[in-house]
Amino acid sequence: MKKLSIVAAMAIVAAGFTACNNGAPKASLKSDVDSMSYAVGMAQTQGLKEYLVDRVGMDTTYMGEFIKGLTEGANAGDNKKKAAYYAGIQIGQQIANQMMKGINQEVFGDDSTQTISMKNFMAGFISGTTGKQGIMTMEQAQTVAQTKMREIKARVLEKTYGENKAEGEKFLAENGKKEGVVTLPSGVQYRIIKEGTGAIPADTSLVKCHYEGRLLNDSVFDSSYKRGEPIKLRCNQTIKGWTDAMTKMPAGSIWEVYIPQELAYAERQQGIIKPFSVLKFKIELLEVNPAK
Repeated sequence: MKKLSIVAAMAIVAAGFTACNNGAPKASLKSDVDSMSYAVGMAQTQGLKEYLVDRVGMDTTYMGEFIKGLTEGANAGDNKKKAAYYAGIQIGQQIANQMMKGINQEVFGDDSTQTISMKNFMAGFISGTTGKQGIMTMEQAQTVAQTKMREIKARVLEKTYGENKAEGEKFLAENGKKEGVVTLPSGVQYRIIKEGTGAIPADTSLVKCHYEGRLLNDSVFDSSYKRGEPIKLRCNQTIKGWTDAMTKMPAGSIWEVYIPQELAYAERQQGIIKPFSVLKFKIELLEVNPAK
């Protein structure tokens, strides 16, 4: 038998039933079609209650309200006005139960005392949906959303990981004064362990290299040496600090490179790398292929 959707099955059931309290229909099985309709309706609900609780977050205390809305929706048929209203209800609930929670988690982390503005979110959402002129164009909104989310998230994270930032700044200030340490205009520092004489890669060059990455406490977070084989990558396909260092580095060189947090992962956490962490790398440039 071809499986029907939940909504389609409920529409069949509702058509043959009479309403009782809270809009729930009462079965009247007077024919084979009646019995089939009831059976199909029940069969289609397997797992639905669990879905409503686990995925939708519905409180079963209000099951009567769910049945009321379900019945109204099924009886609405192709009424476009009601269909638009129900679609608004559905998306509105997704905003409340999924979008808002997801955005708050992304921006504010575990700080439940902070939240984005529902009033302004809805003003922007409605303006974008209706296409009516808003405060921003769609392109501006996308840019502002990305920029402001990052700025606000960085401020929130700095409250927790501000010590990392201060520690890194202190380290770089002291390290830059050491003999043999060169500081580039970007703030990247390096110390030559072995001087190479080969080609210097462009940012689009494909290179082969060995490396070991460490935190300021010398904990190793990644190492091609441990994996037993070098990596191949384009110089511009990694963090900015790496690109800046490698495009100054002749093939055959081994450098120790010190990368400021803003040229590494900044406010992002990557495994054991906490936000605002200065990173240290031993980089051995083995081979440079021409840029393409």
